[in-house]
Amino acid sequence: MKRLEDKVIVITGAALGLGYATALVAAKEGAKLSLVDYNGETLAKAKKSILREYPATEILDIIADVSDEAAVKAYVDQTVKAYGRIDGFYNNAGIEGRQAPMTEYDLEVFKKVIDINLLGVYFGMKYIIPVMQQQQYGRIVNVASVGGIRAVMNQTPYVASKHAVSGMTKNAALEYGRYGIQTNAIAPGAILTPMVAEAFKQVNPADPKKAEDEYAQANPTKRLGKPEEVGKLVCFLLSEDCSYVSGQVIAIDGGQSNSYGNV
Repeated sequence: MKRLEDKVIVITGAALGLGYATALVAAKEGAKLSLVDYNGETLAKAKKSILREYPATEILDIIADVSDEAAVKAYVDQTVKAYGRIDGFYNNAGIEGRQAPMTEYDLEVFKKVIDINLLGVYFGMKYIIPVMQQQQYGRIVNVASVGGIRAVMNQTPYVASKHAVSGMTKNAALEYGRYGIQTNAIAPGAILTPMVAEAFKQVNPADPKKAEDEYAQANPTKRLGKPEEVGKLVCFLLSEDCSYVSGQVIAIDGGQSNSYGNV
Protein backbone atom coordinates (compact mmCIF):
# COMPACT_ATOMS: atom_id res chain seq x y z
CA MET A 1 0.00 0.00 0.00
CA LYS A 2 1.23 3.49 -0.81
CA ARG A 3 2.10 5.74 2.14
CA LEU A 4 -0.60 8.37 1.39
CA GLU A 5 -3.17 6.15 -0.32
CA ASP A 6 -6.47 8.08 -0.55
CA LYS A 7 -5.30 10.71 1.95
CA VAL A 8 -6.47 14.24 1.18
CA ILE A 9 -3.46 16.54 1.24
CA VAL A 10 -3.57 20.33 0.97
CA ILE A 11 -0.39 22.01 -0.29
CA THR A 12 0.07 25.78 -0.43
CA GLY A 13 2.65 27.36 -2.68
CA ALA A 14 2.11 24.27 -4.79
CA ALA A 15 3.03 25.59 -8.22
CA LEU A 16 6.79 25.77 -7.79
CA GLY A 17 9.72 24.76 -5.63
CA LEU A 18 9.19 22.68 -2.51
CA GLY A 19 5.40 22.75 -2.89
CA TYR A 20 5.49 21.29 -6.38
CA ALA A 21 8.20 18.77 -5.45
CA THR A 22 6.11 17.56 -2.52
CA ALA A 23 2.98 17.37 -4.67
CA LEU A 24 4.83 15.05 -7.04
CA VAL A 25 5.95 12.77 -4.22
CA ALA A 26 2.47 12.83 -2.65
CA ALA A 27 0.89 11.90 -6.01
CA LYS A 28 3.31 9.01 -6.31
CA GLU A 29 2.28 7.93 -2.80
CA GLY A 30 -1.43 7.85 -3.78
CA ALA A 31 -2.70 11.12 -2.27
CA LYS A 32 -5.69 13.15 -3.37
CA LEU A 33 -4.38 16.68 -3.78
CA SER A 34 -5.70 20.15 -3.13
CA LEU A 35 -3.10 22.47 -4.65
CA VAL A 36 -3.15 26.13 -3.69
CA ASP A 37 -1.15 28.97 -5.24
CA TYR A 38 -1.63 32.65 -6.04
CA ASN A 39 -0.40 32.24 -9.64
CA GLY A 40 -3.12 30.51 -11.63
CA GLU A 41 -1.09 30.06 -14.79
CA THR A 42 1.85 28.42 -13.03
CA LEU A 43 -0.52 26.30 -10.94
CA ALA A 44 -2.27 25.01 -14.05
CA LYS A 45 1.10 24.01 -15.50
CA ALA A 46 2.02 22.23 -12.27
CA LYS A 47 -1.27 20.30 -12.27
CA LYS A 48 -0.77 19.28 -15.90
CA SER A 49 2.77 18.14 -15.19
CA ILE A 50 1.71 16.03 -12.19
CA LEU A 51 -1.11 14.40 -14.16
CA ARG A 52 1.27 13.64 -17.01
CA GLU A 53 3.40 11.62 -14.60
CA TYR A 54 0.63 10.28 -12.33
CA PRO A 55 -2.59 10.37 -14.42
CA ALA A 56 -4.79 8.68 -11.81
CA THR A 57 -4.23 11.44 -9.25
CA GLU A 58 -7.27 13.45 -8.14
CA ILE A 59 -6.28 17.13 -8.12
CA LEU A 60 -8.23 20.20 -7.04
CA ASP A 61 -6.40 23.40 -7.99
CA ILE A 62 -7.29 26.62 -6.17
CA ILE A 63 -6.01 30.13 -6.77
CA ALA A 64 -5.59 31.93 -3.44
CA ASP A 65 -3.43 34.49 -1.65
CA VAL A 66 -2.52 32.91 1.70
CA SER A 67 -2.13 36.33 3.33
CA ASP A 68 -5.86 36.95 2.73
CA GLU A 69 -7.82 35.30 5.55
CA ALA A 70 -11.02 35.06 3.52
CA ALA A 71 -9.14 33.36 0.68
CA VAL A 72 -7.65 30.84 3.11
CA LYS A 73 -11.06 29.99 4.56
CA ALA A 74 -12.32 29.60 0.99
CA TYR A 75 -9.60 27.12 -0.05
CA VAL A 76 -10.28 25.06 3.06
CA ASP A 77 -14.04 25.10 2.41
CA GLN A 78 -13.53 24.16 -1.25
CA THR A 79 -11.31 21.24 -0.29
CA VAL A 80 -13.78 19.88 2.26
CA LYS A 81 -16.64 20.29 -0.21
CA ALA A 82 -14.71 18.37 -2.88
CA TYR A 83 -13.24 15.59 -0.75
CA GLY A 84 -15.17 15.54 2.53
CA ARG A 85 -12.06 15.72 4.72
CA ILE A 86 -8.47 16.96 5.04
CA ASP A 87 -5.91 14.46 6.28
CA GLY A 88 -2.70 16.38 5.75
CA PHE A 89 -1.64 19.99 5.33
CA TYR A 90 1.69 21.13 3.90
CA ASN A 91 1.68 24.79 4.95
CA ASN A 92 4.39 25.79 2.52
CA ALA A 93 3.72 29.13 0.80
CA GLY A 94 6.32 31.75 1.60
CA ILE A 95 8.67 34.39 0.25
CA GLU A 96 12.18 35.51 1.08
CA GLY A 97 11.69 39.24 0.55
CA ARG A 98 14.91 41.05 -0.22
CA GLN A 99 18.36 41.13 1.30
CA ALA A 100 19.31 44.26 3.25
CA PRO A 101 20.72 45.18 6.67
CA MET A 102 18.15 45.39 9.47
CA THR A 103 18.18 49.18 9.79
CA GLU A 104 17.88 49.69 6.03
CA TYR A 105 15.09 47.23 5.32
CA ASP A 106 12.12 48.48 3.31
CA LEU A 107 9.11 48.51 5.64
CA GLU A 108 6.55 47.57 2.99
CA VAL A 109 8.61 44.52 1.97
CA PHE A 110 9.02 43.66 5.67
CA LYS A 111 5.24 43.71 6.15
CA LYS A 112 4.66 41.58 3.05
CA VAL A 113 7.08 38.92 4.30
CA ILE A 114 5.27 38.81 7.65
CA ASP A 115 1.83 38.73 5.99
CA ILE A 116 2.70 35.75 3.79
CA ASN A 117 5.20 33.78 5.89
CA LEU A 118 3.59 34.24 9.30
CA LEU A 119 -0.07 35.18 8.90
CA GLY A 120 -0.46 32.87 5.90
CA VAL A 121 0.75 29.92 7.97
CA TYR A 122 -1.42 30.95 10.92
CA PHE A 123 -4.57 31.37 8.80
CA GLY A 124 -4.02 27.93 7.28
CA MET A 125 -3.87 26.27 10.70
CA LYS A 126 -6.77 28.38 12.00
CA TYR A 127 -9.15 26.93 9.41
CA ILE A 128 -7.73 23.44 8.86
CA ILE A 129 -7.28 22.44 12.50
CA PRO A 130 -11.06 22.49 13.23
CA VAL A 131 -11.59 20.12 10.28
CA MET A 132 -8.97 17.78 11.69
CA GLN A 133 -10.40 18.07 15.21
CA GLN A 134 -13.76 16.87 13.94
CA GLN A 135 -12.05 13.92 12.24
CA GLN A 136 -9.86 13.22 15.30
CA TYR A 137 -6.96 12.90 12.87
CA GLY A 138 -4.55 15.14 11.01
CA ARG A 139 -0.98 15.83 10.00
CA ILE A 140 0.36 19.36 9.61
CA VAL A 141 3.79 20.26 8.25
CA ASN A 142 4.68 23.93 8.43
CA VAL A 143 7.66 25.36 6.59
CA ALA A 144 10.11 27.12 8.84
CA SER A 145 13.68 27.29 7.54
CA VAL A 146 17.18 27.13 8.89
CA GLY A 147 16.26 30.80 9.27
CA GLY A 148 13.75 29.57 11.84
CA ILE A 149 16.48 28.05 14.05
CA ARG A 150 19.38 30.47 13.54
CA ALA A 151 20.19 33.88 12.09
CA VAL A 152 20.67 34.63 8.38
CA MET A 153 22.58 37.73 7.39
CA ASN A 154 20.52 40.58 5.88
CA GLN A 155 17.18 38.72 6.12
CA THR A 156 15.60 40.07 9.31
CA PRO A 157 11.88 39.76 8.42
CA TYR A 158 12.39 36.32 6.88
CA VAL A 159 14.20 35.09 10.01
CA ALA A 160 11.61 36.70 12.29
CA SER A 161 8.73 35.11 10.39
CA LYS A 162 10.33 31.67 10.30
CA HIS A 163 11.20 31.71 14.02
CA ALA A 164 7.53 32.55 14.60
CA VAL A 165 6.48 29.57 12.47
CA SER A 166 8.70 27.33 14.61
CA GLY A 167 7.00 28.65 17.74
CA MET A 168 3.46 28.30 16.38
CA THR A 169 4.26 24.72 15.35
CA LYS A 170 5.23 23.81 18.91
CA ASN A 171 2.13 25.48 20.32
CA ALA A 172 -0.18 23.71 17.89
CA ALA A 173 1.38 20.38 18.84
CA LEU A 174 0.69 21.08 22.52
CA GLU A 175 -2.85 22.33 22.02
CA TYR A 176 -4.16 19.82 19.48
CA GLY A 177 -2.18 16.61 19.97
CA ARG A 178 -5.09 15.22 22.02
CA TYR A 179 -7.20 15.23 18.85
CA GLY A 180 -4.86 12.96 16.92
CA ILE A 181 -3.23 15.91 15.14
CA GLN A 182 0.55 15.81 14.78
CA THR A 183 2.10 19.19 13.92
CA ASN A 184 5.72 19.54 12.85
CA ALA A 185 7.84 21.96 10.87
CA ILE A 186 10.69 21.44 8.47
CA ALA A 187 13.71 23.74 8.35
CA PRO A 188 15.22 23.49 4.88
CA GLY A 189 18.66 24.88 4.23
CA ALA A 190 19.73 25.85 0.75
CA ILE A 191 17.58 23.66 -1.47
CA LEU A 192 17.95 24.50 -5.14
CA THR A 193 14.49 25.96 -5.77
CA PRO A 194 13.62 29.02 -7.89
CA MET A 195 13.48 31.17 -4.71
CA VAL A 196 16.98 30.09 -3.65
CA ALA A 197 18.29 30.57 -7.17
CA GLU A 198 16.94 34.14 -7.04
CA ALA A 199 18.79 34.70 -3.74
CA PHE A 200 22.07 33.68 -5.37
CA LYS A 201 21.34 36.23 -8.12
CA GLN A 202 21.06 38.90 -5.44
CA VAL A 203 24.33 37.79 -3.84
CA ASN A 204 26.25 37.77 -7.12
CA PRO A 205 24.26 39.21 -10.05
CA ALA A 206 27.19 38.75 -12.43
CA ASP A 207 27.75 35.07 -11.61
CA PRO A 208 25.00 33.46 -9.47
CA LYS A 209 26.40 29.95 -10.14
CA LYS A 210 29.64 31.00 -8.45
CA ALA A 211 27.66 32.15 -5.41
CA GLU A 212 25.85 28.80 -5.37
CA ASP A 213 29.11 26.83 -5.55
CA GLU A 214 30.72 28.93 -2.82
CA TYR A 215 27.73 28.40 -0.54
CA ALA A 216 27.78 24.65 -1.12
CA GLN A 217 31.40 24.39 0.02
CA ALA A 218 30.33 25.35 3.55
CA ASN A 219 27.97 22.35 3.67
CA PRO A 220 29.22 18.99 5.00
CA THR A 221 27.83 17.32 1.86
CA LYS A 222 29.48 19.91 -0.45
CA ARG A 223 26.24 20.31 -2.38
CA LEU A 224 22.84 21.92 -2.21
CA GLY A 225 19.72 19.93 -1.41
CA LYS A 226 17.25 18.69 -4.01
CA PRO A 227 13.54 19.60 -3.80
CA GLU A 228 12.52 15.93 -4.03
CA GLU A 229 14.57 15.19 -0.89
CA VAL A 230 12.40 17.66 1.00
CA GLY A 231 9.26 16.17 -0.57
CA LYS A 232 10.10 12.73 0.77
CA LEU A 233 10.55 14.06 4.31
CA VAL A 234 7.31 16.02 4.15
CA CYS A 235 5.35 13.01 2.91
CA PHE A 236 6.64 10.92 5.81
CA LEU A 237 5.49 13.63 8.24
CA LEU A 238 2.09 13.72 6.50
CA SER A 239 1.63 9.96 6.74
CA GLU A 240 0.32 7.59 9.38
CA ASP A 241 3.94 6.50 9.92
CA CYS A 242 4.37 9.82 11.72
CA SER A 243 2.25 8.77 14.69
CA TYR A 244 4.38 9.95 17.63
CA VAL A 245 6.48 12.76 16.17
CA SER A 246 4.99 16.16 16.99
CA GLY A 247 6.13 19.65 17.88
CA GLN A 248 9.46 19.20 16.14
CA VAL A 249 11.36 21.53 13.83
CA ILE A 250 13.36 19.20 11.62
CA ALA A 251 16.35 20.60 9.76
CA ILE A 252 16.94 19.29 6.27
CA ASP A 253 20.18 21.00 5.34
CA GLY A 254 22.87 18.34 4.97
CA GLY A 255 23.92 18.90 8.59
CA GLN A 256 25.09 22.47 8.03
CA SER A 257 23.11 23.94 10.93
CA ASN A 258 25.30 21.88 13.30
CA SER A 259 28.51 23.53 12.13
CA TYR A 260 30.29 26.65 13.22
CA GLY A 261 31.97 28.32 10.28
CA ASN A 262 33.19 26.44 7.24
CA VAL A 263 33.48 22.66 7.09
